[in-house]
Amino acid sequence: MVIRRIKKDGCNDTKSYGDILNRSWTFRTIGYGHDAKIWKDIISALRLVGYDYVISIEHEDPLMSPWEGLTKAVALLKEATTFEPAGEMTWA
Repeated sequence: MVIRRIKKDGCNDTKSYGDILNRSWTFRTIGYGHDAKIWKDIISALRLVGYDYVISIEHEDPLMSPWEGLTKAVALLKEATTFEPAGEMTWA
């Protein structure tokens, strides 16, 4: 269904954000558009290149309250993020 809408309206859909059923896409809370695996891959790639700073959460999911969307996003990012420095590679 979504693919048909993208083919018809494109990714630059100009319908109202409130018209969720007829839009090609809509904003979703972290973990509801892409699963935890994708976010773990993103966090790992950031760490691989030395990024150790802020990850901002922008909540615009029309299907969740701001509080619920924020708490779910924070929970998923906590699961996906590593906090301790990497240990010594004794096996290498």
